[in-house]
Amino acid sequence: MDTPTPGEPFAEATAEAVQSAVMAMRLVMAIADAVRRHKQRQQGQEEELPPAKEAVTEAAEGIKGIAPDIATALTASPDWPQMAQQLVALQRAGVDMGDFLPRVGDLAVSVRDAVEANEARVRQEGSGRWHKLLRQTLPAGPVREAILLSPSWPDIAATMGRLDEKGVDVRQILVAAHAEGVGVDQAVGGVLSAASEPATSREAMLSYGPLTTGLDVPRNITYADRERALVQLAISPEENQRYMRLVQEVFPAGQEADLLVRAKLWPLLAARMARMEDGGQPLREHLSRLTEDPSWEEGPPARLGSRLVLAASDALCRPLSDSVARRTGVTGVSTAAARAQSSTVGPTKAAGAKRAASAEPAVAAHREAGPVAKGGRSR
Repeated sequence: MDTPTPGEPFAEATAEAVQSAVMAMRLVMAIADAVRRHKQRQQGQEEELPPAKEAVTEAAEGIKGIAPDIATALTASPDWPQMAQQLVALQRAGVDMGDFLPRVGDLAVSVRDAVEANEARVRQEGSGRWHKLLRQTLPAGPVREAILLSPSWPDIAATMGRLDEKGVDVRQILVAAHAEGVGVDQAVGGVLSAASEPATSREAMLSYGPLTTGLDVPRNITYADRERALVQLAISPEENQRYMRLVQEVFPAGQEADLLVRAKLWPLLAARMARMEDGGQPLREHLSRLTEDPSWEEGPPARLGSRLVLAASDALCRPLSDSVARRTGVTGVSTAAARAQSSTVGPTKAAGAKRAASAEPAVAAHREAGPVAKGGRSR
C-alpha cells in the first residue's frame, strides 16, 4: 500500500487506518514490555530500557519486514524511540524478533484493513470496561496480571478505547497479545533460568473448593494483599465498589456487610459476582438469600465472618430455582464448603490431572478455562 497523499478524502481515511495499525502495534508492544518487566522483577533482575539513540538504530533493521506503509508511519511517530527501546529490550531478554515481529506485523495489517472497511463509531466507555474484557478474554496469570499492574495500564485502556471507536475488534487483539505475552514470559524466564510455572501459594491451596469452583484464579494469588488480589482476578476498582454497595444494601444495618466485605476472601466473592454479572445473572436476588435463610448466624461469634463468606458463596452459586434449603430448613452452608476451610484439604486427584494437562502455566490447577468467546466489539 502506497503512502497516501494528504488532503484527499480517501487518502485521509487510509492514513487513519495506518495510524490505527501503528496504535495496535503500540498496544501489543506495551503489553509485551509489561510482561518482560514483570518476569524480570519476579527474579530481582529487572533491566531498564536501553538508550533511545542506540535502540532506534538497532530496531530499524528489525521492522523492515513489516508492511512499508505501517513501518514508515511507525518510525515517523513521536513515540517511535520508546517503542524501539521496548523492541531491543525484548530481544536482549531472549525474545526471537524474527518470529515475534512478523506476527505483530500481520496483526497490524489486519487492523489497518479493518479500519478501512469499517468506519462505524461506538460510544467510548471508561477503563472499567477493559478490566471486564481482560477478564473475559485472558486467563488468570502473569500476562493478565502484568498488564493490570503496569504503569502503562491507563494508556493501554485508552488505546483499546480508541481502537474500538475505529471499528477494530479489540478482543481479537487481546487474544493475539496474550499469545505474544506468554512467549515473552517463557523467553525471559529461560534467560533468567527460572521455571515458567509459578509455584502454587499456600493461600491458593487453602481456598480450593466451593469458593473457587468455576473461577479463574491464579496459582500464586495472595489474599493478604487485597489490592493485588483484585488485580489478579481482573476486578476493577469500580466493580469492587459496586459489589460492596450491593452487599451493604442487602444488610442495611451494616455489621454483617462490614464483616463480609472486610473478609480476607472477599476478592473471591467479588470475582464470583463479576462472573455472574458477565453472564447476566441477578446478583441482588441471589444475595437476598442471606437474609431469607440466616442459618449462618448459628455458631461461635468469632467464626461469623467465615460463615458469612461461605453462605454468600453458596447463595451466589445456587440457582434461583433451587429452594430446597428454604423448604427443608437445611443450612445454606454445605459441609463441602466448611471442609474447604480446613488446612488439611488440598486439590483432588482430578485437580492434579487437570494441572498436568494444562497448557497455561498461570491458571489455577483445579479447573480449566473455558473457550474464549469470539464476540465482537460493542456498538
